Amino acid sequence: MRQRSPDVLRLWLLAVFAWPALLGVLAADRSKEPFTIRISCGSFDDIRTAPTNTLWYRDFGYTGGRFANATRPSFIIPPLKTLRYFPLSDGPENCYNINNVPNGHYQVRLFFALVANPNLDSEPIFDVSVEGTLFSSLLLGWSSDDESTFAEALVFVQDSSLSICFHSTGHGDPSILSIEVLQIDDNAYNFGPPWGKGTVLRTAKRLKCGSGKPAFDEDLNGTHWGGDRFWLGLNTLSSSSDDQSISTENVIAETSLAPNFYPQGIYQSAIVGTDRQPSLSFEMDVTPNKNYSVWLHFAEIDTGITAEEQRVFDVLINGDTAFKDVDIVRMTGERFTALVLNKTIAVSGTTLKIILQPVKGTRAIINALEVFEIIPAEKKTLPEEVHALRTLKGSLGLPLRFGWNGDPCVPQQHPWSGVDCQLDDTKGNWVIDGLGLDNQGLRGVIPGDISKLRHLQSINLSGNSIKGSIPSSVGTISGLQVLMQDLSYNELNGSIPESLGQLTSLQTLNLNGNHLSGRVPSSLGGRPLHRARFNFTDNAGLCGIPGLRECGPHLSVAAKIGLAFGVLLAFLFLVVFAACWWKRRQNILRAQKLAAAREAPYAKSRTQFTRDVQMAKHQRPHESTRSSNNESSPHLLS
Repeated sequence: MRQRSPDVLRLWLLAVFAWPALLGVLAADRSKEPFTIRISCGSFDDIRTAPTNTLWYRDFGYTGGRFANATRPSFIIPPLKTLRYFPLSDGPENCYNINNVPNGHYQVRLFFALVANPNLDSEPIFDVSVEGTLFSSLLLGWSSDDESTFAEALVFVQDSSLSICFHSTGHGDPSILSIEVLQIDDNAYNFGPPWGKGTVLRTAKRLKCGSGKPAFDEDLNGTHWGGDRFWLGLNTLSSSSDDQSISTENVIAETSLAPNFYPQGIYQSAIVGTDRQPSLSFEMDVTPNKNYSVWLHFAEIDTGITAEEQRVFDVLINGDTAFKDVDIVRMTGERFTALVLNKTIAVSGTTLKIILQPVKGTRAIINALEVFEIIPAEKKTLPEEVHALRTLKGSLGLPLRFGWNGDPCVPQQHPWSGVDCQLDDTKGNWVIDGLGLDNQGLRGVIPGDISKLRHLQSINLSGNSIKGSIPSSVGTISGLQVLMQDLSYNELNGSIPESLGQLTSLQTLNLNGNHLSGRVPSSLGGRPLHRARFNFTDNAGLCGIPGLRECGPHLSVAAKIGLAFGVLLAFLFLVVFAACWWKRRQNILRAQKLAAAREAPYAKSRTQFTRDVQMAKHQRPHESTRSSNNESSPHLLS
């Protein structure tokens, strides 16, 4: 294959001197197989498909979403039976994240299908991005157009991972049948400046002329380093033209060579003009105000042309002469030899028109053509800030409807909800300069990693149910001007970190309506005198500035709770002690009464006995006297 520009001599000299290096690159490329991964979306098992026994991996672990049976709307779609779709309730953006991809140049192709469920929207409309760059938008009617049932882009992988995202536009749930990631030559489709890692090429058109049968590179026995391009077969360039198809089985020279590795089969058929209409014309719709890279493929396979000067034509693109006096035999040196011409075109309108106008001889010829839209690759967000946002997502319990998948800032048409971005020209990356997640039902805690969002200027987490304390690391975000318009009306506790006083640019700080306690840092207390607006009200434990109670010896909330608990225990102890004492007293009195009742007869008899004894003692003197008198009487008488 030879690629020539109008300056044939200059390119020929360049080719002569570069040929040894080219052979070295080619040998190195063919010494190993390119990295390839094909994913059957929604499949639980690895699958092989006929006729090439192609291996498709299941998509477990790559993404979320739901799986369903698929309806294939086009015959060119791989014969797979399942797909994966992403309801809007799962978030507006959902991504396949493929890791451990060797750095290099890749052809990324996606096939779309319809969910085999009549209750779901039969034809969703959504956008597709790769590595943060939007490259395809499915429009109404895509399922009825073979070429619209897939999207393809050439992209550079630079950090060993590849992100492919699907962005809902509110019209149905994005549904994906398959994903292919095929490594190609690092220099493939080099169209000159500004080609490179800063560009993404979207395949807008790829035609194989003279054959109505579509084919993939695999069907044309192409080398794997060329990817697996799909060529739509055409017998005529337009329905109104009087074109003629020709073909050959002769071997075509200069094919399957680096860096594009075009298969021989695309040069073995062609469309030529006729005597009645010798010129050829092709027209396609394009996006206005974009740049396009046009690749034209030629090989002189017409048996009626045997020498130079027998077929010479000009190539006009949108009315301008892109290539003048194209003589395939002269430029390649012989018949049955491939020739590729490339031109970059800036298109201001909605149409790209290519005309091949004969100059000498009769009838123009073309074997194949490719058209790519040149898309500037988006700058990505600083990785440490992306990681910090993902930590914040988990810590705050962000609802699933937010999504927060892929890159926070790009594509610019689909940034993350609640995230404000700014392009840092000095770093060449996007940074996060604002968070607005107020009144979203958040119930987690604020992680310390929030300080890694070093470019934040405003935060608003008010009106949620966020718990825990304010991380002291917030005080290291030097650019903060508005801290949470605000952090108010949450369930934050603990004290206000002294580090907040280091935020010299802080203009608004609303911490009202929380459970904060302790002294307000003195570095913040005087700030309202300098036009700053701070609000610390509705925090019963805060003190130390006007509008709040004075600080002094006082108990913390925990201490107050402990003291109240101790007093309650003491009171309960006294009540129990009093109850026990009263009960014991009653028991004693009851025992005394019982004892008294039992001892009453004994006491009565004992009292009577005592009385009798006493009376007896009282009567004995009289009896003694009487006795004496009685004893003495006889004596006296005698």
